[in-house]
Amino acid sequence: MFTLVAGILMLGILVFIHEFGHFLVAKLSGVKVLKFSLGFGPRLLSIRYGETDYMICAIPLGGYVQMLGESVGDLGGEGALTPEERKRSFADKPVSRRMAIVAAGPIMNLLLPFLILPVAYLVGVNVPAYLEKPACVGMVTADSEAESAGFARGDCILRINGDLVPAWSDANRALISYAGYALDFSVQRDEQVISILLTPEDGGLEGLESIGLMPAQRAVVGALAPGMPAEKAGLQVGDEILAINDHPIASWYDLSPLIQKTGAAQAVYRVNRQGETLTFSVQTQRSEENPDEYLLGVAPQLETSFKRFGFAAAMNAGADRAMELIDLTLVFLKKLFAGHVPSKNIGGPITVIQVAGQAAQTDLASILSVLAFLSIQLGILNLLPIPILDGGHLFFNFFELILRRPLSLKTREIAQQIGLMLLLGLMIFAFYNDIVRIFFGG
Repeated sequence: MFTLVAGILMLGILVFIHEFGHFLVAKLSGVKVLKFSLGFGPRLLSIRYGETDYMICAIPLGGYVQMLGESVGDLGGEGALTPEERKRSFADKPVSRRMAIVAAGPIMNLLLPFLILPVAYLVGVNVPAYLEKPACVGMVTADSEAESAGFARGDCILRINGDLVPAWSDANRALISYAGYALDFSVQRDEQVISILLTPEDGGLEGLESIGLMPAQRAVVGALAPGMPAEKAGLQVGDEILAINDHPIASWYDLSPLIQKTGAAQAVYRVNRQGETLTFSVQTQRSEENPDEYLLGVAPQLETSFKRFGFAAAMNAGADRAMELIDLTLVFLKKLFAGHVPSKNIGGPITVIQVAGQAAQTDLASILSVLAFLSIQLGILNLLPIPILDGGHLFFNFFELILRRPLSLKTREIAQQIGLMLLLGLMIFAFYNDIVRIFFGG
């Protein structure tokens, strides 16, 4: 429940920023704003201040700013309006002013990351340590694309399609850049450099992990489940598991196969605790959900690198990260429309609320980072030239600017009906993807 409420609140922040952009530029342009709404449908709260009704409505999946003379029917003529009202009508403003009002919403979404990401770097960010280390493979997931291609544990990726990838994060970025294309990995294996070819089915948009490559990870206990065998036996957070019954544990990924192999039998665990080697007698318990699975009750310790920047460095790092997120979003859209990325990667409002809600339960830097990422996506998607969206209105205004007259009312009405159908179809498809992802793990 907390995740849902937090996700809706974070989404509400992004919608407010977007609509405030329209509202602010409309006011500066002398346009009368009738309504400012967060959400759609029945109003839950409403207050009138000046000439505008400010509302919160029941469906928290967007918002709108209603301006005098904004509807399609009003753009060509407003005989019902008085001369004074016509001066404050959206339709009566020059096309350049109308374009500024329409573009202000997406632009505010694109500007927000440049304001909040520097704050994230000022307060400090926790970065997974492996992202800044060489892209060396700790485990190859069974039956994955990476295993089929021939990757092996201990491989270190040097180049992807000729591009140097000195760190795991560089390799992830390269996968996104080359989504939909064959990938030629130059890999250091023992004393030789070999080539491995692979074309990820999902485009590799979620990084090396999505194709079955996992980073090296020591078998250090990061959390203990209450009442489970590990806690009962005396293991503690920070213990590094070295062996089970004299079978050495080189990484966290060795743990589960040995636990399943040992089963319910008593086993001797050898661990390193602050430089001292200790042994524990542990008997795992059978899972209630899956009787063939045995549980120890531990979670891995994720190594992170905490970074805090000075003011100037934070401004630069925040701006660089914002530009990187904009570039990644544009690359994703390009690959999606080119058919290089499967449409199952499209997420809907449920996914957005989930991501935002989960981020809200972490630290301030993570919250700001997720807000920035979602704000960029909202801004760019709204600029797509689809009628109903801001980009569609800008498209109409562009033709009016060139032709020096607006498109015919019938043309605009037909275009908006087509745009509405496209938007509804996209929303239904996105909701379908959300449901499949949640209930079927798709």
